[in-house]
Amino acid sequence: MADTTLAPDIKSDVAASTRRRSRLRRWLRRSEAARGYALMSPTLLILTIGIIVPFFILTLISFWTRDGFGFDTTLTVNNYNRTWSEPIVGMLLQRSFWVSGIATLATVALCYPMAYYVAFHIHRNKMMWIILITLPFWTSYLLRVFAWKVILGFEGVINSGLGAMGWIQEPLEFLLYSQTAVIITLAHAWAAFAILPLYVSLEKIDKSLLEAATDLGDGPVARFFRITLPLSMPGIIAASFLIFIPTTGDYITPALLGGPDGAMIGNFIQLQFGPINNWPMGATLSIVLMLWIAAIALVFLLVTRKVQERIT
Repeated sequence: MADTTLAPDIKSDVAASTRRRSRLRRWLRRSEAARGYALMSPTLLILTIGIIVPFFILTLISFWTRDGFGFDTTLTVNNYNRTWSEPIVGMLLQRSFWVSGIATLATVALCYPMAYYVAFHIHRNKMMWIILITLPFWTSYLLRVFAWKVILGFEGVINSGLGAMGWIQEPLEFLLYSQTAVIITLAHAWAAFAILPLYVSLEKIDKSLLEAATDLGDGPVARFFRITLPLSMPGIIAASFLIFIPTTGDYITPALLGGPDGAMIGNFIQLQFGPINNWPMGATLSIVLMLWIAAIALVFLLVTRKVQERIT
C-alpha cells in the first residue's frame, strides 16, 4: 500500500521538475541577457570567490584593532582616523602616486613609438615582432629587478662605464636606492603591459582615414594629432590604468632599489601584515589606497574624455 500511495506523488514531483526545467530552457533561449549571465556564471563565481569575498573580509578586518598579539573584533573607525592623522601615511601616499605617475608616463611614452612602428610600418609577421618585443618580459619580475640593481649599482654597468670614460670621478649615488631607480625599474618591468593595448588600438585604426587626411593636405604631424592620437586614446587609457594601478601598491621594487627615499605605501602595508603584525591597520591602509586609486582613475578618465572630445 505504501508503494501505491507514494507512486503518484513521485510522478507528480518528477513532472513538476520537468516542467520547471522546460520553462527554464525556454527562458534561456528567449532571453539574451539570461544566456549572457549563464555564460558568465563561471567567471562571476571565480571573481566572487577570489576577489569579492576577500575584499569584504579585508574591509571587515579594517574595522578591528590590534590587542596585544591578537585582534579586538569590536568594530571601530580608529584605524581610519589614524590614517588621516599620521603624517607618514600621507607622505607615503603622495610619494607612491608621484612615482607611479612618472613611471606610467615614461612607460607609455617609450612604448607608444614601438607600438606605432609595428602597427603602421610592419606589414608581415607582425605577431613575430610582438613576440620579440615582449620576449625580455617573459623572465621573472624579481629577476629583472635584481638585474636593474646590478646595472644601477655603485659598481654597476652605468657607473663603471662613465668612470672608465673619465666622465665621473665617483659613482652616481642617485642611480640606486632612490626614487629614480624605482621609476626606471617600474617603467621597464611593466612595459609589456603598455605595448599590447597600444598596439591593438593603433592596429584598429582605419588606414583610409589617414589617406583621406593626406589627400586633404595634412602632413604627418597634423595627421597624427588629428587622427592617430585621438583614435588610439582608448589604448593609452588602458595602458595607463594597467601600469598605474599595480605600480602604486608595488613593494618589491621599492624594497630592493628604493632605499629610505624610495619607500612607498606598499612597503608600509607589507610591514603591517608582516613584522608589525597589525593586520587591521594593514587592511585599513589597503582600503584607503584602493579608494584613492579609484578616485584618481575616475578623474583621469573624465579628463581624458574631455580632452578627446576637444581633439575630435
